[in-house]
Amino acid sequence: MAYKTINGTRLYYEIRGNEGGSETVAFFNGVMASTNSWSLQTGVFERFGYKILLHDFKGQLLSEKPAGPYTFSEHAEEALLLMKELDIDKVHIIGTSYGGEVALRFAIDFPEMVKSISIIDSVSELDEVLKLFIRNWKEAAGKGDPVKFFWNMVPTIYSNSFIKSNIKMLEERANALKRVSEDYFEGQITLYDTFLSDVYMSDSLGRISCPTLLVCGEEDILKPRKFSKIMADRIQRSEFAVIPDCGHVTIFEKPDVLNSLLLGFIMKNSDLEA
Repeated sequence: MAYKTINGTRLYYEIRGNEGGSETVAFFNGVMASTNSWSLQTGVFERFGYKILLHDFKGQLLSEKPAGPYTFSEHAEEALLLMKELDIDKVHIIGTSYGGEVALRFAIDFPEMVKSISIIDSVSELDEVLKLFIRNWKEAAGKGDPVKFFWNMVPTIYSNSFIKSNIKMLEERANALKRVSEDYFEGQITLYDTFLSDVYMSDSLGRISCPTLLVCGEEDILKPRKFSKIMADRIQRSEFAVIPDCGHVTIFEKPDVLNSLLLGFIMKNSDLEA
């Protein structure tokens, strides 16, 4: 397991694929996730010769969990410093949900580092329904029961058809959550507080100058398509795709469709020869 201490916090990271390659794709996790959540995406980019960077933000599963709340600017700066430590000069960023919001902040704050960003099921502002969903997650996390927490969260992030077809897999994931470290839920609560207090970025989206792909699951009730439309309207060089019959966790529910969108977009904005 590889770690770098960035601004006094130990961050877990992985490098995969073509380690000497000139094109790097950095994957930014959803709030509850870790680097292994990208298992259905990373292999595709490895096969096409990309260097892959994955890491857990502070507060996530394998990284340190200092007291918070944090800010998205902190997450973005720590990702930048990690890249500098690893001699990465420019990146394509793929971020889902919370990770997509960090990617937005990264592109706003460090435009010289970014070749493209792909934002999956994310937001740049909140409405009252989304606030209530996250406050409910926070309350459930505070009770410290992994299985109850998981099933409390499931209806908000997966589509009906996915739940119906994958109930056994979801049961396994619920049981796997019993093995997380004792401080996992403390980190989750800190990240939820960060999201609620600091995700507001709509007024800064016009500063994003890189090519941007926005993807949303059509059945995403947590962060519905109206939020992706807000971003698409404000980011000048944006493309917008909606994936049918798909909830919030597009990376699990529709990996093949999503991977085609991501790979095509990033290859179009890469220096690699086809």
